[in-house]
Amino acid sequence: MITSRDSFFIGNEWVKPSTSRTFTLVNASTEEEIGTVPEAVEADIDAAVAAARDAFDNSGWATAEPAERAAVMERFMAAVAARGADLAEAVSVQNGMPIALSSQLEGQFGVGVIQYYAELAKTIGQPDVRPSQMGKETLVRRAPVGVAAAIVPWNFPVTLALNKIAPAMAAGCTVVIKPSPGTVLDSYILAEAALEAGVPAGVLNWVTAEREAGAYLVNHPGVDKVAFTGSTAAGRKIAAACGELLRPVTLELGGKSAAILLEDVDIGSFLQGVPMACMLNNGQTCYNGTRVLAPKKRYDEVVGALADFAKSLNVGNALDPETHVGPMASSAHRDRVQSYIEIGKDEARLVAGGGRPADQNSGFFIEPTVFADVDNSARIAQEEIFGPVLSVIPYDGESEAVRIANDSEYGLGGSVWSADSEHAKSIADKVDSGTVGVNGYMPSLGAPFGGVKASGIGREFGPEAVGAYQKLKSIYVMG
Repeated sequence: MITSRDSFFIGNEWVKPSTSRTFTLVNASTEEEIGTVPEAVEADIDAAVAAARDAFDNSGWATAEPAERAAVMERFMAAVAARGADLAEAVSVQNGMPIALSSQLEGQFGVGVIQYYAELAKTIGQPDVRPSQMGKETLVRRAPVGVAAAIVPWNFPVTLALNKIAPAMAAGCTVVIKPSPGTVLDSYILAEAALEAGVPAGVLNWVTAEREAGAYLVNHPGVDKVAFTGSTAAGRKIAAACGELLRPVTLELGGKSAAILLEDVDIGSFLQGVPMACMLNNGQTCYNGTRVLAPKKRYDEVVGALADFAKSLNVGNALDPETHVGPMASSAHRDRVQSYIEIGKDEARLVAGGGRPADQNSGFFIEPTVFADVDNSARIAQEEIFGPVLSVIPYDGESEAVRIANDSEYGLGGSVWSADSEHAKSIADKVDSGTVGVNGYMPSLGAPFGGVKASGIGREFGPEAVGAYQKLKSIYVMG
C-alpha cells in the first residue's frame, strides 16, 4: 500500500497541486505518521470542476446510450473488486475500522453498489409516455443534472463515495469527489481503478481539501448538484448555500437512533445484532442505535447483558482480524468522545467502559462504554457522540417507547426487537425515522436510505438515488 501521494486525479491525469500544502496521515491504531497527501486549494478545485464540466459538455458521456455507460461501470466495478483488500487495509489503517469489517463493507459492499447501479443504468433513458388531459400525450424526459460535487466523510470513505459516484454515473453526470483529509489513501485506489477501467476523462475527479475549500466547491458556479454525507452542523451550512443558489442537494447527516427492545425480546439475539445495529465501526456510524430502550420489567437484565457484552469485546489494532473494536479515527475525535463520556458520568450510571483500555498504550482507543439509568433528556441521549457509547433508557409500555424514540431532533435509523416480527413491524411503522430495522439493521441497496428531521434531505440507494442526479422535462404533445 502506497502511503504518500503527490498529485490529484483530475481529467484522468495525475495533476500536481497548485501549492505545497499537505495533509499528514496517521495510523489510528499506533499514532504513527504514515505519509502525506496534497491539500487542494481553490485553484485545484477550479481545475477539477473544469475537467468535469468539459467531460459533461463535450465527451458524449451525458448523451451515451444507457448500455454504454453500464459497460463502463461494469469495468469499473471489476477494477474496484480487484483492489478490495487494498481498499480495506487503507481504510483500517487511517480510521481504525476493524479489518474484518472493512474487508466486507469497504472492500466488497461498494462493489455491490456499482453493480446495482450498472444494472439500473441499462434502463435509464427509456421513454415515459403519460396520458394528457388536454392533448394527445405527455412525454417525460429525464436528463443528467450536470456536474455533481460529492463530499465524503472519513468513517466509510469507500462506500459513501460510491453511494454518490455510482448513481451519478448511471444518470450520466460527471463528479468531483472531495474526500475527508482523515481518509484519503482509498480515494487514490478508486482513481486507479477508474483509470484502468477506461472511465472517460473528467467523469470522475478526486481532490482532497479542508472545509474552506469544500465550501468553495459547494458554491462553485460550475457545479449543478451537491451530495454530502457528514455532520448535521456542516449539512445545515451546505443546505443554506444550496438554498441561496437554488442548487439541488442531497444531505445524509447525523443520527441518534433508538433500538427498541420489546418485552418479549430474546436478549441473546439482540446481543448478536449489537455490533451491526448499535456499535458498527467502533460506534462511528451515523445510523447506530446508541439509545437502547428497554422495558422496565426487564431493565436490569438488559443492562447487565449489555455491560457484560461490552466488556467481552476485543479492543485492539484495526489490522488484527480478531479485533472487534478498533480506535477512534483521530486524536481529536477520541478526545471528543471521551468528553461525552465524562458528561455521562454526571448524568447517568456507568456500568461498562468509560476510558482508555488498560492494555493499549498507543492509538486513539476508547473502551466500549455503557450507561444505565439514562433519562432521554440527558445530553448523552440527545447529542450524537459517534463512538462506542450506549445509553440504556427505561420505558413503561410500548407507547412510551415510541414517544421516547421519536423524542429526538434526528431521524435516520433505528430498530425494533421482538420474538414477534409482525408486531415489531407495527411498532417500526410508528418510529419517525427514514429507516428502521426489525430484529437487526442493515441498509438494503434496492431501497431508499436517508433521514428525516435533522438527519438529512433526500435519499441514497434504490432507484430514488438516480433521480437525485436527474432533471425532468415534460413535453406536452397537443396534436
